[in-house]
Amino acid sequence: MPEQRPVNPKELQKDLKELIEQKYGAQVVFPQAEAEGSHEGPRTEETQDESIDFDLKPEELEAFLDEYVIKQDEAKEVLATKICTHFNRMKLDREDPEFEHRSVGNIKNNILLIGPTGVGKTYLIKLIAHRIGVPFVKGDATKFSETGYVGGDVEDLVRELVREAGGSIERAQYGIIYVDEIDKIASTPNLVGPDVSRSGVQRNLLKLMEETEVDLKAPHDLASQMEAMMQYQQSGKMERKKINTRNILFIVSGAFNGFEDLIKRRLNRNSLGFKAETERSQNQEAVRVSYLKQAITEDLIAFGFESEFVGRLPVVAVLEPLSVEDLYQILKSPTSSVILGKKRDFLAYGIELNFEDAALRRLAEQASTEQTGARALVSVCERALLKFEKALPSTDIRSFTVTADVVEDPTLQLQQLLVHRDISSYTRRFLDAYGIALTFSDAAKTVLADTAARDGVSIEALCQTLFDDYGHGLKLVGKSEYTIDKDAAEHAKVHLDRMVKAFYGTIGEKSVRAK
Repeated sequence: MPEQRPVNPKELQKDLKELIEQKYGAQVVFPQAEAEGSHEGPRTEETQDESIDFDLKPEELEAFLDEYVIKQDEAKEVLATKICTHFNRMKLDREDPEFEHRSVGNIKNNILLIGPTGVGKTYLIKLIAHRIGVPFVKGDATKFSETGYVGGDVEDLVRELVREAGGSIERAQYGIIYVDEIDKIASTPNLVGPDVSRSGVQRNLLKLMEETEVDLKAPHDLASQMEAMMQYQQSGKMERKKINTRNILFIVSGAFNGFEDLIKRRLNRNSLGFKAETERSQNQEAVRVSYLKQAITEDLIAFGFESEFVGRLPVVAVLEPLSVEDLYQILKSPTSSVILGKKRDFLAYGIELNFEDAALRRLAEQASTEQTGARALVSVCERALLKFEKALPSTDIRSFTVTADVVEDPTLQLQQLLVHRDISSYTRRFLDAYGIALTFSDAAKTVLADTAARDGVSIEALCQTLFDDYGHGLKLVGKSEYTIDKDAAEHAKVHLDRMVKAFYGTIGEKSVRAK
């Protein structure tokens, strides 16, 4: 398979022009790039009533985050303060535009978040964007290439922001762009020669984080080119909508594995001798976080970031890993999206789902072993409840409580639940039909469950086959209640015959003695 090379926008336009001319003739005019001499049409002006009205205070935003996010107190404080300041500064600049013109070298509060996966980085930013009411876009730094035509173009994030704003450039220019896995575009240490691709992505992001204008029609986007062609064909002008990134807030994040080693070397803490022993006795993650919180610009540059790139990220916040207790508190929270989501899943079938406290703790313990933070909570909940979510809608069960046993062994607990359901239904019908209260021992239930699974029938249907004759038999022997034990479950007919014969044998003996 031939190696693919990056697409050149000019070549794309040329090929597209030739293709269309072959189909429709040379009278079709295809718009060319500005560098080739075509003139630019008027830009679309946005109405001012679409602007963001923002006056939230840091403590108000932090209190809002506390309702939804467990732990991460320092990160919540940093984010709430700097993001509120960012938007209030924009409001002030709009009210006093002369000051904005007088100020030189305006530095935005772009933020760098450092923390392991699953600790709530994305969730925090989504919550903030929702609370403020601004458009929000998330991107993955590993998806971008320097040219933008192999992977993706960093400017696509800005275009996506406009789409999230419903096409409003005015709203989009006050939005938030969040780029995850930013540590993956750090230049490789000890590489001979420059790490061109990663450095190139950094420089492209740098332009956006500072201030630049982004054309909303991507040169490598075929749909955009076709739209431009039709517009140019009709009006003879090529309207170019652009958005300025001056006020767009950029937040980047990453796990930064191994970053603490650079900080250790700078601090001359190589963990030798008794100090190494002390650190080993402490929680390794806690020690790592303590080093990360001492990171400075020098460390980020040593990690592989351009100095100019780091300079556009003046605010740094470190998020802490989540313990079992933290994961438990997330599940226990009344705003837990994991628990509320599962309750909604079951409620869609008319089933009320509840969780015992012990079950929540067991789920937290299982999630902690996966070492993916809060993200693992969804996985462990699905593993515990998937079989119930499949089976219960086909039953008449309308309420189900998740216990620690359910989390520990879902298959066994579901089997026991269905056994109890089917046997309860059968005993009610048996009582109505014969006036005899029938019960089943635990050993009998196990036998019936195994037999039903082997034969591929329901337990209630199996009970009808095995025990319907017991109604007349028990009446003959004068029983108003009876317990089906393991022997009866394994040999129903033999057990009933033996019981009837024993009863009549006893009657015969009494008659003989009476004579």
